[in-house]
Amino acid sequence: MPHALKNVLKSAAWAGGGLMGALAIYLVGSAALSIIPVGKRSQPSEGAIEAYLLSNGVHTDIVVPVRTAQIDWSELLPYADTPAADTTRHYLGFGWGDKGFYLDTPTWSQLKASTAFKAMFWLGTSAMHTTYYHQPTENDKCVKIYLTPDEYSRLIAFIKDSFAYDAAGRVQHIEGHNYGQNDTFYDARRTYNLFYTCNTWANDALKASGQKASLWTPADTGIFYQYGR
Repeated sequence: MPHALKNVLKSAAWAGGGLMGALAIYLVGSAALSIIPVGKRSQPSEGAIEAYLLSNGVHTDIVVPVRTAQIDWSELLPYADTPAADTTRHYLGFGWGDKGFYLDTPTWSQLKASTAFKAMFWLGTSAMHTTYYHQPTENDKCVKIYLTPDEYSRLIAFIKDSFAYDAAGRVQHIEGHNYGQNDTFYDARRTYNLFYTCNTWANDALKASGQKASLWTPADTGIFYQYGR
């Protein structure tokens, strides 16, 4: 075998081993940090706001009441931005994520390697996916949490700060994209990557409001582990 070819194969083997090692460190690190709790779960109290953590098996949404004394989300994010404009739905879910992944991959079967690569390595932009719900029902993928007014104010601030605004201070609706009749998308801040995923965002939302969360997690399993799921 020519010496040059041996060197190429040796370099390829080292690169492959390095990638596998990095992946192993990432997986072990994420598993370990996901089970370390921070904050504490609030208990029901007078004046508490009921919110929900909702997973589709991969991605976590933070679901809150549309209207409380602190905010009417429908003024910022009108029902009319969704196809159904169903004002009988009194809860609103927020899910942050990679814009390309959100808009170009409505189902897992449509996921492209290029989309995944851009999302993982800081090459894309982000979007906020919002969905109007009827009151969620608790189950293995849905957990109710209670927020004091102060805690909810901090959560509101965190969510609002995640949107990208135009020069006039308005959210930027991404028209023509939705998964169903009661959801839509808006431009968002930050960049999705291996270390800051949709679930990291949801976990940070819990931290911002003083709720129980993982020290760090890229997956929904870390969040739901903290709530006994």
